[in-house]
Amino acid sequence: MICHKSDDNSKDLVVQNLKENRVVIIPTDTVYGFSAVVVFDKNGKSLNSEKICNLKGRDENKPFIQLISTPSEIQNITNQKIPSNLLKFWPGPLTIIVKDKNNENSTIAVRCPGDQWLRNVIKDCGFPLYSTSVNLSGCPILETEEEILKTFSDKVNLIVLDGDKKNGVPSTIEKIDGETFSVLRQGAIKL
Repeated sequence: MICHKSDDNSKDLVVQNLKENRVVIIPTDTVYGFSAVVVFDKNGKSLNSEKICNLKGRDENKPFIQLISTPSEIQNITNQKIPSNLLKFWPGPLTIIVKDKNNENSTIAVRCPGDQWLRNVIKDCGFPLYSTSVNLSGCPILETEEEILKTFSDKVNLIVLDGDKKNGVPSTIEKIDGETFSVLRQGAIKL
């Protein structure tokens, strides 16, 4: 199914598909992204990250960014204190890598997107969303509606269109490790 972000029912269609553990393609405030709800089975295995990996042809050990609907939700993901000089960029195109609250030996990349429609989708789902750029692993990010439809329209249940995103800049990625901060990817926000 294909719809437009401006359609009255676009948010509800996305939420319905996500709650049914489907992968969707949606516009973000940076580039188009594959998204799915972050949920785990009783053994702690993600129910949806493997689906996205298969679509992208990506190594399953490479984690995805998790999108949250409000900055305060990061407290559900990590025990680390996030400095106010980073939180001031949220909502917005900044991804922060933090220690996983449930496994201190593991990290999670988290972002609160600047797009209100997307934050409403996340809020209505009740869970963070996995997000990764729409492309095949090792290939450029798909920037146009035409490229996305041609490559993935028969591989996902729902694509939400919002115009071409030519020269879209992905989020900046900042890693917090104790008192040390490092920029892993310089993106839309200059740090």
